[in-house]
Amino acid sequence: MLALLKEVWAKKAQERIIRELQKKFVEPVNALEEKIRALSDQELSRKTEEFKERLARGETLDDLLIEAFAVVREVARRVVGMRPFDVQIMGAVVLHQGKIAEMQTGEGKTLVATMPAYLNALTGRGVHIVTVNDYLAKRDRYWMGPIFEFLGLSVGLIQHESTPEERKKAYRCDITYGTNVEFGFDYLRDNMALRKEDVVQRELHYAIIDEVDSILIDEARTPLIISGPAEENTEIYYKIDRVVRKLIPKEDFDFEEKTRSVWLTEKGIAKIEKLLHVANLYEETGKGTLEHLVRQALRAHYLYKRDVDYVVKDGQVIIVDEFTGRLMYGRRYSDGLHQAIEAKEGLQVASENQTLASITYQNYFRMYEKICGMTGTAKTEEEEFIYTYGMPVVVIPTNKPLRRTTLPDVIYRTEREKFEAVVREIERLHALGRPVLVGTTSIEKSERLSDMLKKRGIPHEVLNAKHHEREAEIIAQAGRKGAVTISTNMAGRGTDILLGGNPDFLAKRKMREMGFPEHVILRLSLGIPADDPEMQRAREVYRELYARFKAETDREAEEVKTLGGLHVIGTERHESRRIDNQLRGRAGRQGDPGSSQFFLSLEDDLLRLFVPERLSSVMARFGMEEGVPIEHPLVTRLVEAAQKRVEGHHFSIRKTLLQYDDIMNKQREVIYAQRRRVLFEENLRPFVYDMLEKVIDDLVEAYANERVYPEEWDLEGLNQRLRLLFGVAFQPSEEERLKLTSKDLKGRLYTDLVHLYEHRVQEVGDEVFRDIERYVLLRVVDYHWKDHLHNMDHLREGIGLRAVGQKDPFVEYQLEAFEMFQNMVTAIREDALRYLFHVRVVPERRPSVQRTSEKPRPASVPKPQEARRKVGRNDPCPCGSGLKYKYCCGKK
Repeated sequence: MLALLKEVWAKKAQERIIRELQKKFVEPVNALEEKIRALSDQELSRKTEEFKERLARGETLDDLLIEAFAVVREVARRVVGMRPFDVQIMGAVVLHQGKIAEMQTGEGKTLVATMPAYLNALTGRGVHIVTVNDYLAKRDRYWMGPIFEFLGLSVGLIQHESTPEERKKAYRCDITYGTNVEFGFDYLRDNMALRKEDVVQRELHYAIIDEVDSILIDEARTPLIISGPAEENTEIYYKIDRVVRKLIPKEDFDFEEKTRSVWLTEKGIAKIEKLLHVANLYEETGKGTLEHLVRQALRAHYLYKRDVDYVVKDGQVIIVDEFTGRLMYGRRYSDGLHQAIEAKEGLQVASENQTLASITYQNYFRMYEKICGMTGTAKTEEEEFIYTYGMPVVVIPTNKPLRRTTLPDVIYRTEREKFEAVVREIERLHALGRPVLVGTTSIEKSERLSDMLKKRGIPHEVLNAKHHEREAEIIAQAGRKGAVTISTNMAGRGTDILLGGNPDFLAKRKMREMGFPEHVILRLSLGIPADDPEMQRAREVYRELYARFKAETDREAEEVKTLGGLHVIGTERHESRRIDNQLRGRAGRQGDPGSSQFFLSLEDDLLRLFVPERLSSVMARFGMEEGVPIEHPLVTRLVEAAQKRVEGHHFSIRKTLLQYDDIMNKQREVIYAQRRRVLFEENLRPFVYDMLEKVIDDLVEAYANERVYPEEWDLEGLNQRLRLLFGVAFQPSEEERLKLTSKDLKGRLYTDLVHLYEHRVQEVGDEVFRDIERYVLLRVVDYHWKDHLHNMDHLREGIGLRAVGQKDPFVEYQLEAFEMFQNMVTAIREDALRYLFHVRVVPERRPSVQRTSEKPRPASVPKPQEARRKVGRNDPCPCGSGLKYKYCCGKK
């Protein structure tokens, strides 16, 4: 009852928001349409300068919103031939307010983003439009870019292959398109740069995130990591792989599929120790304990499946994104799991990498002053969006009434019966001429279904991670009459399914057959401006072909509509309702007819692992027979309840991970802020002196504490530290020592060391020493931060065991992380000062060039040696440092 009341209240609140958007924003924008349409192109483009002047005079972006949106709407109509609908204006307002706009597939989210992007770019602080892949970033930049360029704004594009110079230029633009991966890695690389010229990003001001649920929830599980190779022997992985193949499930080990966890039995531990010839399975190896490596190998064999969780391509293990079905090139499982899978598949095991820099998507995007997002499915995850990012979800109504029919789920006893029923349904619809889109949860199942269709002689296309290259073309034609398309997870594909087919893709396919080069077709499809004869001819051919195919697809679209439109079949419920909704959302775009239905079995992972066991007894009560499905509201309710439980479980995992990462993030912010100061400040001397003062305070506190009598001070220990750090010692007379206070000692040490440091600067030269200071400080910070990341990983790995001792692991993690961070900061100060006080500048020695006229000296003739002489204290040091001998090697 309470759930029903909450649902009713949420619906009324949603209706109130839509009414407010209509009255407060859409109607005023519409009222300006005729006035803005009367402006010439020149007058329209001058609006940008006018808006900037008004901002400078004190107006806010909210004051400009109505007129700015009306201007963008008119420019879009003139430049790209698209006039935003009223519902798109609503979506744009929601994005400007820093919220998430949930808009159905085919409602034009790409065009929606142009209005808030333009408005927020007027501040001159940059706008980032974030997409899920390079293709969409490039397409959107050249598709929507002309709108911004017409209005006098610059548009940049970040691609995977972009050079640092291209990236820097793109980030300086008013609006920058790119992927979440590139934006995140550029941030990390900027905080590893050794020169300020190498920093490419500027401040993180405003981001519009396309497919926001995919980026901020699905991909948020995996942090972005920049790593370097660690020295290690990979033979241990092969050795352990051979051992785990001899272990017997239930007897030597057990595992749980829900949590993907494995544990060894006492018998199993003894057996492994015998097979590995070790006395203790829990001894450290440098890669963790042997027991940890054994568990990872068992997970690789029993919990990670080929063509489901990963594929093997070109001798490499490539992870498959469980939500989008895309291959995640460059990503690796952590903690030795990836190496265990490589050993299992008989591939070359790559060395484990050491983390140099890392950040989660949650913490990266929360650094922006304002973020917003758009997607077709976000309402089911609203609680997480509000908790993590402070972004509520607003469901924007469709431009035309939704005509999609959602048929009830049907459930079978076995997976075999289910797939046979799916094939029969596809065969029936294909005979009618209706296009069918079939969603599967893995590559393995999509290929199994494909084999069954081949035996029936039903032509079809398969879209999964193995056929990733053709995905846009396959999806674009999935709405043709009689088309059958099998897809592994439809999240974030970025291409509309048009009933009757997509004339754009048909025209480009024909151009390929006619012999046009691929780069010409690519430039044409992206709308990249070009005036060369080859492109002009290609454009003319494309226009003719497009018009021809458009007439054909329009005619076919009408036939498909009379048949009922696209029918979507789901072969399994996903753990997340959102992914199911994304699959359903492919049918019924822009008022088209369509339908969807899910086929389930008791052997499906979701039902097997998460639905209560009483489901089987319910099925028995209904008297299920082989091949006979059951449709009952109780089944649907049980499935949805299971999905809600799993979603809640995943949310709690991400919530916990975020709590731990927030601690790491605070440390990251301190280190990166310190690093930026070192990188960008011209004079680092005050920074060095500040470090010197803190180190002296720590030394005096440790060896000459004010709470201890002066005669009891450990001056010998103090001098050992002073010699190590600064190459000097403090030698007061006995009488002087007894009169000293801790405060006096600090002052005297600080004055003497500053004087010594200034002398070193004069010896080397102020300009050269400034470069040395910057280089030393950056290198020392990077070295210790890298070690700290490694130590924090180890701390995080074992902290859960503190719960056994009745201690809160999170509190323990906070305390230990703080202590580790303090120790790192102290080590950074001491190491940096030690290097700066001991560094020597050695002139570059260039090899002498031998003249061709001179004959080389015979090897048998010894070179004459200069007579050795005693080096005076004020003579140049013979080591070549350029310093006086007394300040260099003479110190020793």
